Amino acid sequence: MLEEVVEFAGEALPGGNAMPPYSETQFLVELGERVRSSRMHCSMSRRELARKSGISERYIAQIEGGKGNVSIVLLLRLASAIHRSQRKAA
Repeated sequence: MLEEVVEFAGEALPGGNAMPPYSETQFLVELGERVRSSRMHCSMSRRELARKSGISERYIAQIEGGKGNVSIVLLLRLASAIHRSQRKAA
């Protein structure tokens, strides 16, 4: 499970290949973009991700928009829901 979370977080984690974002705001925007692109890669709607992760659709929209200051636990729930959908699609 940890490998999936590390893969999902990718370059945002310490030790990644990318330069760290210059601000918390930019970090949240980039994180939101990664959540959205991962969700769309699985052809998953926000509603479906909300149902599978137990996170409200509205809050997912805020996260994807770079407005939600998401906790690590919620990121884990999002990553797990997306990962499960990727495995089913494969």
